[in-house]
Amino acid sequence: MIPKEVITKLRRIQITTSRKVTDVFAGQYQSVFKGVGMEFSEVREYNPGDEIRSIDWNVTARMGHPFVKKFVEERQLTIIFLLDVSMSERFGTKDRLKSEVAAELCSALAFSAMKNNDKVGMMTFTDRVEKFIPPRKGVKHIMRVVSEALYNKPKGKGTDINMALRYLNQVLKRRAIVFIVSDFMAPDYKDLLGITNKKNDLIGAVIVDPAEAELPKAGVVRMHDAETGEIALIDTSKKKVREFYLKKVAAFSEERTKRFQAVNVDSIEIRTDKSYVEPLIRFFKMRERRLRRAG
Repeated sequence: MIPKEVITKLRRIQITTSRKVTDVFAGQYQSVFKGVGMEFSEVREYNPGDEIRSIDWNVTARMGHPFVKKFVEERQLTIIFLLDVSMSERFGTKDRLKSEVAAELCSALAFSAMKNNDKVGMMTFTDRVEKFIPPRKGVKHIMRVVSEALYNKPKGKGTDINMALRYLNQVLKRRAIVFIVSDFMAPDYKDLLGITNKKNDLIGAVIVDPAEAELPKAGVVRMHDAETGEIALIDTSKKKVREFYLKKVAAFSEERTKRFQAVNVDSIEIRTDKSYVEPLIRFFKMRERRLRRAG
């Protein structure tokens, strides 16, 4: 049974994200995520200028004169959230944990999808698949997805992105828009990102906390890796130690960006100490500009 405080948070998120969807994301979601294909509508008589490739030869043979197939854009989309619920997501030094920010981001996008009558599904993962919720429509289903993002009890601790992507590629039968929401603290996953992106429209939502970017000058600090259980004592008073840490973080961030770029996967960086609204709007606008150029 879901605790009362989680239900209260669920209602608050429903109200705030619904308002943001109406006031901020209205129209942008629909303009950015076009239909994923074309579906057959009807046949009609051939008109001069029609594509020869669109001629329906079976109907043409029966009727004695040319008919063409008419297609329309398949507007309904399928949105999948691939949500990392590993122990590293339970970290946060400001008002919110990374897991809370990730849940709110998924909520805003889920309500945007619902407003456009799209299907929404979710898969939570750690070093194993924790739960898969098949894509469906409706308020009740959306609330189930948001509830799972907010209130989950994972059995695993680590992060295995490759495993999660392999499983998703097996269960998804149709092309979808996939948001993989994670801090991406995992071994090399570039190849599986590329494979998944060829089958779907894959977007990386990178959740970061400012404390992960630099060490405070606080003397000897006990560092605990929540996923592996390893403990280390680090003397943060030493300048060389802090500089070494900064270089490692910068290298990790650069490598993550290169992995996305190498396989043409768009990414959004979401910080725990800032609103997710601005980076999401920038992402929408970037996608719109790209669509206009392609058109």
